Amino acid sequence: MGALRDRFWKLPLAALNAAEWEKLCDGCGKCCLHKLEDEDTGAIAETNVACRLLDCETAQCMDYRHRKAKVPDCLQLTLKLVERVPWLPESCAYRRRAEGRDLPEWHHLLTGSTDAMIAAGASVAGRVISEDEAGPIEHHIVAWDDE
Repeated sequence: MGALRDRFWKLPLAALNAAEWEKLCDGCGKCCLHKLEDEDTGAIAETNVACRLLDCETAQCMDYRHRKAKVPDCLQLTLKLVERVPWLPESCAYRRRAEGRDLPEWHHLLTGSTDAMIAAGASVAGRVISEDEAGPIEHHIVAWDDE
């Protein structure tokens, strides 16, 4: 898959190999939550409703390798997609690097663990509900504190 280069997260996204790209993800789980788009304005409303494959307690995909087969509309983040979609959270490492910003201080590549991300409230772990249990999605609109 490719070796991780020293401080690879400082490189432009286009220069990352596949292993570095995957490792850059902070694992917050926000991209695995359903969003609602206003048809008239294009405004995005975030929800606390998770994809059925997201473990709601850990914010980790329960079948990452086969997610596209099980959830056909699951989006695999690519450089083009990162530059195009408006719904990536402000804290997202991909979004931040695409915009030329540094990683958040709690990022696991800087701290060595996900503990700081959880302490900072950046993870959705324990704060979401599965789409299988949620009911009407419009009852689950939230405003995440991204920064």
